[in-house]
Amino acid sequence: MSIDTYQALALQVRCDAVNLAKDAESARALMMQTIQRCHGLIKGSIGFSASFSGLPVRLVVLPEYFLTSFPMGEPIPAWIEKACLQMDGPEYDALGKLAQENNIYLSGNAYEVDPKFPQLYFQTSFIINDHGDVILRYRRLISMYSPTPHDVLDRYVELYGEEALFPVVDTPLGRLACVASEEILYPEITRAMCLRGAELICHSSSEVGSPRPTPKNIAKQARAYENMAYVVSANSAGIAGLPFPAESTDGGSQVVDYKGQVLAEADTGESMAGTAVVNIESLREARAKPAMTNMLARQRLEISTAVYANRAVYPANNMLQDGEVVVPDRAHFLARQADAIEALESAKK
Repeated sequence: MSIDTYQALALQVRCDAVNLAKDAESARALMMQTIQRCHGLIKGSIGFSASFSGLPVRLVVLPEYFLTSFPMGEPIPAWIEKACLQMDGPEYDALGKLAQENNIYLSGNAYEVDPKFPQLYFQTSFIINDHGDVILRYRRLISMYSPTPHDVLDRYVELYGEEALFPVVDTPLGRLACVASEEILYPEITRAMCLRGAELICHSSSEVGSPRPTPKNIAKQARAYENMAYVVSANSAGIAGLPFPAESTDGGSQVVDYKGQVLAEADTGESMAGTAVVNIESLREARAKPAMTNMLARQRLEISTAVYANRAVYPANNMLQDGEVVVPDRAHFLARQADAIEALESAKK
């Protein structure tokens, strides 16, 4: 079945931080207010964009941790209580209704508790379909200060299987996947998704905005070109309620096509300017054609296998001890990175 062209929207919205909320109840009330505000912004944005271009907006991507902002030193148990979503919680129900009522696929990113790992949280990028169902959960694998499935890798794979590490979902909009935040800087993450069939990457981010070329913006174009995939990247329109300048993470939400070309990009502030047409059939035609520009088909992965297999850097399972989950403090993350630096130095010898 062929896929009609449609519009994708990287919606640049303000994040209202819950860090300073007086208690968990207040924080969760603020989250629900954010969802309702996003509902109004999405409804207005897709209505205008559809009337302007004549094509429906079928995919909306929201910024990283748009409901909460990020923990600023809070211990893991405290952040779980105040800011983390339950997999069957009311926030997901509200987001599902938003997607269903607007007839869109909705992607975003939130801190989430998995009942199989109740002592931890994972930073989860999700996709909700136009019926309101969560059809994909991707747990961020590379993070500086948050637990990831890699930190409990053996247990995670035992429960969910290896495919859960790099999930891809087949939809009427194409084969969709998610990459979280600064993971766009790591080629292996997007490459793994695209080797599993991903055609469009939903990238929820909250990043420094600048008129200069930023590392993430350079990486978005590189990941799109080298994998022949669309990248729909939504950035925050600032973060309110934290003790630093709110507009530091603001601007640059964009849609990049499979040739690495930026089709649309927002400036600063809340914006729907990051809206562009997605043509999955054209992408598939390009992937099916023998050519020097068919970057995905020219990969020779076997020559790198030994290098990756014999160069462990950041230790897996570092939050497991005798098969049980160990809840880390903030010092744990810095200590593991120090171990990784030592491993890199040792590998040179």
